[in-house]
Amino acid sequence: MEEERRIEEEQPAPEEEEEDAKKGKKVKYKEYAKVVEQLEKAKADSEHWKNEYYKAYADMQNLRRALEEESRSAIRYRAEGFLSGLLPSLDAFHMALENPAPTKEAQAYQIGFTYIYNQIVNALVDEGLKEITPKVGEAYDLKFMQAVDAVEDESVAPNTITKVYAKGYQLHDRLIRPAMVQVSKKPAPVEEKKEEPVEEETNSNEESTISNQA
Repeated sequence: MEEERRIEEEQPAPEEEEEDAKKGKKVKYKEYAKVVEQLEKAKADSEHWKNEYYKAYADMQNLRRALEEESRSAIRYRAEGFLSGLLPSLDAFHMALENPAPTKEAQAYQIGFTYIYNQIVNALVDEGLKEITPKVGEAYDLKFMQAVDAVEDESVAPNTITKVYAKGYQLHDRLIRPAMVQVSKKPAPVEEKKEEPVEEETNSNEESTISNQA
């Protein structure tokens, strides 16, 4: 009997059981809320670093494409500096070969120089060089030509090429030097001479005659 009474005393009252249950629920809710908060933070961190990864990946791709384009451009236009220094020699060749040789010996030399000149030009063409060779009578093109001077000419339309001083050159689609040309321009209008009024001369003559009579 005493044992049963002791067990009954140790058992909590229904009110205490309900209070303990409420406390347990509160503890579990706090733990759940903490877990949910940690989960949301983990999701946010995951989304943040995923975006950072995509940004870094996109930057790397853009950098790779830029480096590849720069490398292709460097290979494509690698001869630009060399060609710029070679143009005066090409001009000298061209001017010398344009003039007729005065003697047979000079003609033989000219044939040899023409062969060498053509070899050089062909080698440069293989590297992407293009000659700009305007003709007299063609229209002036600002994109590929430079007008060194202009002369008045009524026989042709304005901005017509009247003389070619030097060829132009471009490497692939890049202009190295424009062609040097002379162009025509519209003649300036002739100013008409103004005739002096006759009446003033007549009046002055009459005044002088009157003064002499007096």
